[in-house]
Amino acid sequence: MANTVIQTTKGTIEKMKDHYQKVLVDKLPPGAVFVAKPSGCTVTAYKSGKVLFQGANGEGEASQWGSSVTPKVKSPTKGTTNLPENFANWSVIGSDEVGTGDFFGPITVVSAYVKKEHIPLMKELGVKDSKNLSDPQIISIARDLISTIPYSLLILHNPKYNEMQAKGMTQGKMKALLHNKAILNLLEKMDPEQPEGILIDQFVEKNTYFKHVSAQQKVQKDRVYFSTKGESIHLAVAAASIIARYAFLKEMDKLSAKAGVEIPKGAGKHVDVAAAKIIKRKGVEELKSITKWHFANSEKAMKLARK
Repeated sequence: MANTVIQTTKGTIEKMKDHYQKVLVDKLPPGAVFVAKPSGCTVTAYKSGKVLFQGANGEGEASQWGSSVTPKVKSPTKGTTNLPENFANWSVIGSDEVGTGDFFGPITVVSAYVKKEHIPLMKELGVKDSKNLSDPQIISIARDLISTIPYSLLILHNPKYNEMQAKGMTQGKMKALLHNKAILNLLEKMDPEQPEGILIDQFVEKNTYFKHVSAQQKVQKDRVYFSTKGESIHLAVAAASIIARYAFLKEMDKLSAKAGVEIPKGAGKHVDVAAAKIIKRKGVEELKSITKWHFANSEKAMKLARK
């Protein structure tokens, strides 16, 4: 989908709202003044003065109101190693995962592509480290993102996770395989467009990552970078994290419906209590099918269920 962003004044936004009066829509994203849908385009104006034009006619529609903005982004965090200068301004695929520390629910991995000219738009949509966002905020932002940027989502459900873990595969290797596959899927989806860089939110050393994926038929090595706290380096990683969290939350809702109890996140004592309830209601095998069974929570839940 074509996207153009312009920066304008409050007065111009009011004129735009009058101009698009007949095609205004009711539902507004966070921070928006209005949304309109003229032919072949969706126009979203924000309180900050930025206006987003999406669709085939977006560029032409935007041209009558102003020039597209040039993104101004902070350089990568001081001390970050092995990243090119000005990397934060590049067009980048970011890759991140959610659910690795949760007893219940799957691991979700997302690779997302943010072009340099869309960085201001990401800020307007509220994209930042998902750890600093509430679940309702994540759901709202993710719904905007999935209709705006290219992405690839992979979900490793618990039965497959437990099978792989029982065969001796570490969680680190599982994540490496998922990231490599998600990135390849996204590159194929984007073809022939190519990113300037690919940033994986680092969970293991670079050499170990490539060792984990070395047996795969295809491995993406070109332009791949690694950094901890990747969300602070490039908004593509933050966007990937938000979409991954959104997918994880949807899967958790499905599991709650299946189990007949509200399934909690994390791996604390409250998780043990919920797991014990499921054992009493539906048995150990049912619990195993929706959890990462090698976690210590399994044994704790079974002890609680026997009381």
